[in-house]
Amino acid sequence: MHIRNVALLAALAAAGGAAVGFTPAASAQVSFSLSVGVPPPPPRYEVVPAPRPGYVWAPGYWNWNGGAYVWVAGVWQPARPGYIYYSPRWVHYGDRWEYRRAYWGPDPHWRGRHDNGWHRGWDHDHGHGHDH
Repeated sequence: MHIRNVALLAALAAAGGAAVGFTPAASAQVSFSLSVGVPPPPPRYEVVPAPRPGYVWAPGYWNWNGGAYVWVAGVWQPARPGYIYYSPRWVHYGDRWEYRRAYWGPDPHWRGRHDNGWHRGWDHDHGHGHDH
C-alpha cells in the first residue's frame, strides 16, 4: 500500500470518527487497524444458499466506510483443505470497537499437507488491508 493511500485512509477515518493506525514493517508490509467509537448493528439475517462442493460460505458482516457501518453480503469462497474460515468480526475494547478481518486458520484436525501460507492474508474485500 502506498504511503499516500495510507494517509488518505487515515484522513477519511479520522473525519468519520474512527481511529486508524499503521506500522510499516521492514519487509514492505503494512499493518492496518481500525477502531470505531460506536458498536456495529446486529448481524443481518441471510438465507444461506444450498451447499456447493468445494466451497465455504463466508457470511455477511458489517464494514466501516469512514462514516457509517455498511453491510457486506455473504459469498461463497473456494474451500482450502486443511484450513478453517474465520469471519470478519468487531471486538469491543473499552469504549472502542476494533475490526478484525476474515482469515483462514489451520484446521487442527487436518492430516494432509498445508499450502505453506500461499493464501495467507486472504481478505474478503480483496485489498482493504485490515488486520485480523
